[in-house]
Amino acid sequence: MILLGNCTFFFQGASLLAPQGVSADTVYPDIPLSHAEQFPFSDIFTIPAGVSDAAQGDISCGVISCVSVPAEAPLPPFWQAIPVRQALSAFSGSLTEETGPADTLSPVSRLLRAFHIAQWRRESLFCGSCGAKNTDASAANGGGHPAEVARLCPACGRMEFPRIAPAVITLITNDEGKTLLAHNRKFAPGVYSLIAGFVEAGENLEAAAARETREETGIEIGDIRYIASQPWPFPHSLMIGFSARYTAGTIRPDGVEIEDAQWFSRDNLPLLPGPGSVSRYLIGRWLDGTL
Repeated sequence: MILLGNCTFFFQGASLLAPQGVSADTVYPDIPLSHAEQFPFSDIFTIPAGVSDAAQGDISCGVISCVSVPAEAPLPPFWQAIPVRQALSAFSGSLTEETGPADTLSPVSRLLRAFHIAQWRRESLFCGSCGAKNTDASAANGGGHPAEVARLCPACGRMEFPRIAPAVITLITNDEGKTLLAHNRKFAPGVYSLIAGFVEAGENLEAAAARETREETGIEIGDIRYIASQPWPFPHSLMIGFSARYTAGTIRPDGVEIEDAQWFSRDNLPLLPGPGSVSRYLIGRWLDGTL
């Protein structure tokens, strides 16, 4: 499904709202913005669909309209809530291969962008410095289509932008042609994925990949190479994918985040993350021999 021009998303918490009959694998249900009348007290905002030329006010890539519905609001009759993760898992393509211009952004990229900013807006109602209620920077500068997604404090002038937390995720292989997969205690039963974690202050990406691997599994890695990245707003991450080679140590899960970690061969895999994530993309690259 290719989408150009304008689109609208309805969110409530971590769910995408849509009329009944719309399946999760649609990713972008075609819902007119006029339906916002059914959701009083919602945060309704518009952002450029692409970001490459937004600073110059170029919105030729179209705009995204969003309706962020309060968590306590009941849904109107014949509406449903589809978890955003479920919608992404239903997407069969790779989110990491979109390298074209902004006006060819897929529905999934627009969904990720809209969902990230909707969450940030809920968390940035008040200034983090003085506590005054923030305004939209675009409204303060005369309104119209926002060229910059930002909050402005009218009391102290502090500007706030959408928060992005870099996180590394690493596909680790050994000399036997196996890859390291781990079961995080937050995962569904039986699901294994790659070692991942947030980058610490003062740390570069490669150091973060090595540290997270050491802390969570007890092994050392080398030959750390960047592969791909992906926005992942759960809640506000940018996932940066690497490949690496095992160099030393014995697997010892930390028991805090990681309950189990093992080496797996291509013909003996556990349950894997759903399609649409950078972890599944990296694993897929390893499976087809291109990584």
